[in-house]
Amino acid sequence: MADITEGRGRRNAKLATLPLGMAGRAAAGFGKRLAGGDKDEINQEFMEKAAEQLFTVLGELKGGAMKVGQALSVMEAAVPDEYGEPFREALTKLQAEAPPMPIKKVHQVLDSQLGTGWRKRFTEFSDTPAASASIGQVHRGTWSDGREVAVKIQYPGADHALRADLKTLSRMSSLMQRMTPGTDVRALVDELIARTEDELDYVGEANNQRAFAAEFDGDPDFVIPKIVASAPKVVVSEWVTGTPLAQIISSGTKEQRDDVAAKLAEFEISSPARVGLLHGDPHPGNFQILDDGRLAVFDFGAVGHYPNGLPAETGKILRLARDQEFDGLVQAMIDAKFILGSNRDKVTPQDIERYLKAYVDPLMADSFHFTRKWLQRAVGKATDLRGDVYKTSRHLNVPPEYVMVFRVLGGCVGIAAQLDAEAPYRRIMEKWVPGLSA
Repeated sequence: MADITEGRGRRNAKLATLPLGMAGRAAAGFGKRLAGGDKDEINQEFMEKAAEQLFTVLGELKGGAMKVGQALSVMEAAVPDEYGEPFREALTKLQAEAPPMPIKKVHQVLDSQLGTGWRKRFTEFSDTPAASASIGQVHRGTWSDGREVAVKIQYPGADHALRADLKTLSRMSSLMQRMTPGTDVRALVDELIARTEDELDYVGEANNQRAFAAEFDGDPDFVIPKIVASAPKVVVSEWVTGTPLAQIISSGTKEQRDDVAAKLAEFEISSPARVGLLHGDPHPGNFQILDDGRLAVFDFGAVGHYPNGLPAETGKILRLARDQEFDGLVQAMIDAKFILGSNRDKVTPQDIERYLKAYVDPLMADSFHFTRKWLQRAVGKATDLRGDVYKTSRHLNVPPEYVMVFRVLGGCVGIAAQLDAEAPYRRIMEKWVPGLSA
C-alpha cells in the first residue's frame, strides 16, 4: 500500500500514470488491430485494464484523489454504455473499498487518540478492517457496556495528503476560470476546500452525527448510529448492520429500488429543515437498508450548515423552472447571483429553458423514472463543447451557499439512476423546499 504521507511529487506522478497508462494501452490496442486482432475483444481488454488502474491509483492515494474517485462513483450511471461495465465496477469499488493500513499503525493511532489503555474500553476489537475509504477505515468492536461499535480511524498523514490535493485544486482555479468565465471560481473553490477540510475534523463529525441522531431518533424511515466516543482522529459509534446500497443497486427488487430512491431523497432534502445541516456526501457506500426497511446513514464529515433551511431563493427558482416561467427565472437567477452582472445580457430566457430542461424533468410529474439513458442524455448535453447547453453554462455562476446543495441533489439523482428507480421527487421537494409548492 502506498504511504498516504508521500510527497506531492510522487502523488502527482501517480496521478499522471492514469492518462499515460491509458494512452499506452490505446497504442498497444491499435497495434493489435493492425495485426488482425478482434476489435471488440481488444477494446474490452483496454477498458478492463484502464478501469483497474483507475481503482488502484485513486485507491492507493486516498486523500483528495480518492475523494474525487468517490464523487465520480455517484455519477457512474452517466457513463455512456459504450464504455461498458469495467469503469462502473471500478468506480463502485471506490465507494467503500481502499487498501487498508497496517494494523501496527491502527494501534498507534488508537494509542494517541484514546490513550494507551484504550483496550480496556473494549471487550473486543477486530484488527481486520470492516471497511476502508478515502481518509479513514472502520474496525468492528464491542464497547465496555456490551454495545457493538464501529471504530472509524483516520489514516496517519491523511490531513497533509488531503490538503496537498486541495492546494493543487486551488492552483487550478485560474484554468477553471477561463473554462467557465461566468463563474466566480475562487469563491467556488474556497467553499469546496472548506467543506472538504471539515472531513478531517472527527470531533466536528461526531457533533454533526449527534445532531442528526437526536433529530431522527425513533424515526420510522431512517436510523443514524449514535456516537459512543470521539477524538480528533477517531470516532466510535453504534454498529448498524444492513444491506449495502450497492447490493440493492445490483440485485434489489423494483419495490426495494423505488423505496430506497424515495427515502434517500427525503432524508437529504429534509435535513436542512429538520436539523439545520445537510448531509453532504451521498454516495452508495454511506447508506444501508435495514431488515425493517429503514435507511441507515453514515459519514457526517462533509456537512453543509443551513441553520435557516435551504437558501431562500431555492424554492422560487425551482418553482419558476417547473412552471416554465423563464423570463421571471432569469431575473431570479440574477438576484441570487447565478448570473453575475457582467453576463446579464449573455443569457436569455430561451438559453435557460434549454439549459434546465433535463434537470427539471423530475418536477414535471407526480412520479419520475430515473434511468441511465436519461442521465446520460442530460450529462451529454451539458458537456458537449459545441452545444448550446455548454455555451450557456459558461455564463452561469454557482454561489458558494449552493455548492453543497447541488452536490447533494446531483448525488441523489445519480443514485436514483443507478437504481433505475421511480420516485415521487416532486412531492418530496414540495414538502421540504419552502416556496416550491406556491
